[in-house]
Amino acid sequence: MKQETIERIRKFSKDRDWDKYHTPNNLAKTIAVEATELLECFQWNEDYKIEEVKDELADVIVNCQNLLDKLGLDIDEVVNLKLSKNEEKYPVEK
Repeated sequence: MKQETIERIRKFSKDRDWDKYHTPNNLAKTIAVEATELLECFQWNEDYKIEEVKDELADVIVNCQNLLDKLGLDIDEVVNLKLSKNEEKYPVEK
């Protein structure tokens, strides 16, 4: 994610004094709720509305960034570590 987008997410939460609600526990729950709302866009058939998908996907991403911040984690580090584990677990030859 671009740094300017990350800063915009941080500013949005700071301006509203939402940090007090952004505990790891609350953020993890919120991510699950938002992911369920994303899944709901595809419920029953493949006739989804892309604007709704984008809204729900953005909610998931914003809350993931908030959780990364709360835990002092870096998105690139977390994702690359997981990709390295997956590359080992699922080699191309498999």
